[in-house]
Amino acid sequence: MDGIHSFLSEAALGLYGFAVRVRAKGFSLLASGAFGSFGARSVIQPPLRLSGQRRVAIGNDVFVGSGSWIQVIGDGAGIALELDDGVRIAGNCVLSAACSLRLGRKVLLARNVYIADHSHAFADPDRAVLDQGIDRVAPVVIEEGAWLGQNVVVGPGVTIGRGAVIGANSVVLSDVPARSVAVGSPATVVRILDSVSVSAA
Repeated sequence: MDGIHSFLSEAALGLYGFAVRVRAKGFSLLASGAFGSFGARSVIQPPLRLSGQRRVAIGNDVFVGSGSWIQVIGDGAGIALELDDGVRIAGNCVLSAACSLRLGRKVLLARNVYIADHSHAFADPDRAVLDQGIDRVAPVVIEEGAWLGQNVVVGPGVTIGRGAVIGANSVVLSDVPARSVAVGSPATVVRILDSVSVSAA
């Protein structure tokens, strides 16, 4: 009986995994035409929250995990949020762009990462923060091959260099050099990595 039970369990899990992949791929195919561009073999896994998708460009072989929120604020023209080829987003992440937010090739985001090129305005003491709009709008760039750990927050105007690693729970408010490790709140560089090219893999 144990052998039969094990077989049925493995079959059920395999069927579940297949159904999840088919659902995600089907949704991606149907939704792809709503984006500014949507590359081959890319998958956005529902459920997720989308707004301003006409100003979002998704490259080839991109994966966006379920529970994520991808938004562009405002009615401007042109691409404001770009996910380059091979970007991997684990899920429950927020990417919010008002002017320019770019994730370079093969950037990896763990769960619950928050990246925005703006912050909430809160200067007026007589109005709710919700009613004050946004401020500090400045482009954000996460360069090729960088890895952001779980619960990382990246604020406006930040560039995270090529191949950099940001430790879990860090708050990044200033630039992080290429091939370095940054941790903390606010994040500071604690280590410089070797110079091996991240494109070689």
